[in-house]
Amino acid sequence: MFGTHFSLKARAAGIAKVAGLAGILALAGCSATYQNHGYVPPEEDLMQLAPGVDTRATVDDVIGAPSASGMLSEGDYYYVRSRVRHYGMFEPEVIERQVLAISFDGQGVISNIERFDLRDGNVVPLSRRVTDSTVQGKGFLRQMLGNIGNVNPADFF
Repeated sequence: MFGTHFSLKARAAGIAKVAGLAGILALAGCSATYQNHGYVPPEEDLMQLAPGVDTRATVDDVIGAPSASGMLSEGDYYYVRSRVRHYGMFEPEVIERQVLAISFDGQGVISNIERFDLRDGNVVPLSRRVTDSTVQGKGFLRQMLGNIGNVNPADFF
């Protein structure tokens, strides 16, 4: 009788350890993760640039090539940095976005330097690619049985 009682206590302790470990793993799975994308130069680097004086070549030398530029080859420079939070099963959320826009005049001289963030406007997707699903509006059985009539006996030989 003592041996049976002891084994029940040991099993209960083992179950409690497994349940505790599962709880810790579940909590760890619910923690947010963050991803940083892009680059915006720091303010001290921007202080080296003077509108009306410095050119496109100076910008390239001081702060580097932009992450995006205007539609034309001589367009404005845009440096974009985003911070995205991923939290469990929820859709990723952009929690911070900075855009540095450097405008140039017709001679390639800096005309304006501006900073924007999420408070200055709406989140605009820079690229969006959508592929239509071919299974939309089809039930499970129709998808499973849809190829039955498409079998060609010549394929077996």
